[in-house]
Amino acid sequence: MPTIRTLVKYLTPAAAVLALLTTAPAAAAAVPEPVAAKTLPQATAAAADTWQPPLSTQGRYIVDARGNRFRLKSANWDGAQGSWTGSGSITDPANHHAGQDSYGIPLGLDRAPLPELLADFHELGINSIRLPFSNEMIHATAPVPDVAVAANPQLRGRTPLQTYDAVVAALTQDGFAVILNNHTNTSRWCCGIDGNERWNSSQSTQQWTDDWVFMARRYATDSRVVGADLYNEVRRDVLDDPNWGAGDAHDWYAAAQQAADRILTEANPNLLIVIEGINWTGVPVDGLPHDRPTLTPVRTLSHTLVDAHKLVYSAHFYGYTGPHHSGATGIGETHDARYQDLTRDQLYQVLADQAFFVTTEGQHYTAPVWISEFGIGANETGTAARTWFGNITDYFADHDADFAYWPLVGWEGHDDWALLRYDTAGRRYGILDQGDWRGTAWSHLMTSPTRTGTITPVPVWRMLTTDHGDQVQSLRVRAAGGDWDSGAYKAACPDGLRLIGLSHTSGRGLCTDTSAGDLRAAGNAQTVVTDERHVPAGGDWASGYTKLQCPAGQFLIGYSRRDDRMSAALCAPGRTPLGATGRTVWFDRSDNRPADLAGGDFAYGAYKGQCSADEYAAGIAFTTRVGSAAGPAALLCSPLKP
Repeated sequence: MPTIRTLVKYLTPAAAVLALLTTAPAAAAAVPEPVAAKTLPQATAAAADTWQPPLSTQGRYIVDARGNRFRLKSANWDGAQGSWTGSGSITDPANHHAGQDSYGIPLGLDRAPLPELLADFHELGINSIRLPFSNEMIHATAPVPDVAVAANPQLRGRTPLQTYDAVVAALTQDGFAVILNNHTNTSRWCCGIDGNERWNSSQSTQQWTDDWVFMARRYATDSRVVGADLYNEVRRDVLDDPNWGAGDAHDWYAAAQQAADRILTEANPNLLIVIEGINWTGVPVDGLPHDRPTLTPVRTLSHTLVDAHKLVYSAHFYGYTGPHHSGATGIGETHDARYQDLTRDQLYQVLADQAFFVTTEGQHYTAPVWISEFGIGANETGTAARTWFGNITDYFADHDADFAYWPLVGWEGHDDWALLRYDTAGRRYGILDQGDWRGTAWSHLMTSPTRTGTITPVPVWRMLTTDHGDQVQSLRVRAAGGDWDSGAYKAACPDGLRLIGLSHTSGRGLCTDTSAGDLRAAGNAQTVVTDERHVPAGGDWASGYTKLQCPAGQFLIGYSRRDDRMSAALCAPGRTPLGATGRTVWFDRSDNRPADLAGGDFAYGAYKGQCSADEYAAGIAFTTRVGSAAGPAALLCSPLKP
């Protein structure tokens, strides 16, 4: 959000504490029922047949159900996340962002009928909408005032959530893909010290994930609701930073993993799961540590979902912020460079380092990257800011990037950032007008060459981690009982993948489907191996070491550990005959991976062993000798084919 141009984004601790004393009104507990789709206004479904839901991922690309590329050319239709700035009366429009009181629903419903709005969206060329909401909106029971839906009187008497329902239905019936975005906890405007810094700033993580399950279920029958964007701009509050993998209450990596798991298993398995990087850590004062990590932590700790083809990462870029600049002016402003201060080459390198490295194929972190917010004002006159906008849209065009402009709709005379602005009579202004300087860059972005058609499947690589608990990502393993080694930390590959690599310490693993695709036979049969009973006579492939070897015809899909010691191996039968011979890959004293390093560094700082692409892992060896690490020391790698 471009708030911090006019509001201080990161206050000094004293000022921040004062800011937190003013909170949004408490949400009501009851949840209204959805509005029946037949009561909603119908729009022309001009684009409905151009793509087939649901969406999934293939390497760095998003694809539809036919396997065809679906590039997210999106915009943010904001308002349902709230607009009150947190000071003064909430009933005074002057106390709302840009003087626009959204009443907790998408902006513009007071100024233009839904069919006209959607027709204007199509004219922009976008195919998808990021639709923010707040947790407070979900639980609000009071109907929105009639003035909020003056141009859409059929929506009178609806709660904010029921109005949101109507907007979702209208968009999807008109052919748009909709990505639900949990933008805020409360209905305060984001994104400073406002009680919305983290997913659990104003609520528990349990409540947050419960709300996500509720929202995902609510739209599960609408196949063009394609994604769940878990939380917006996770950042520091007054006292604490979010982190990526520390295992505490501020661990965004773990919270996102938990929410994704619940959404895909309890609510809607078809949704894309969008995980944004960390927006800000540290105190923005010269001489003190501060940073905008974005997606950089993904290099060494990436997510593995129960469906290996549902993960999308996202990041935000605005010209007035920077890699180490909060975006503030005055309090919270440092002497770090803003993105708009960088040369074109410097900006491109930063974009690659902070986000687009994730699109590199063949890595444990490979996923599509969606720049789900960027934008600039139509009234911007600064040369640096205008140049930045041209440069970043050129980058998106040149790199065939998925993107979402912020914002889509605003009021004329209020928010000049909006792509489309409407006056009180419903007349439209904005980027489609000849006088809007942003039009050239926008047109270039929307018409630039893009990959289309069928995306050829590529090998999937995914990391397993037992840093702070289990990571059993196989639904078939869960169906077979789940807790196959009680009291141990357990990890299992998502269905369709096999275990191909392990680290000597740190409890990390690497999964893939390379060369063989889904290797597992039908059914949920599996074998938990805790001793050497399956090592054949004369088959001592790691002399002096304890060997956990799969039965003949089975391969490794998981493992467990107790503290640093190996505990068990988890094996599954192959759908076709497997090679019975094997070689020992030692990795207790150095790395031992294929020369191409496929899958990437899945256990940064630890020794790793990995079978080749034409092999499967059939066993794990370790030792409990005094003075030796009890983690995996060797893998038995066998050929995929007899």
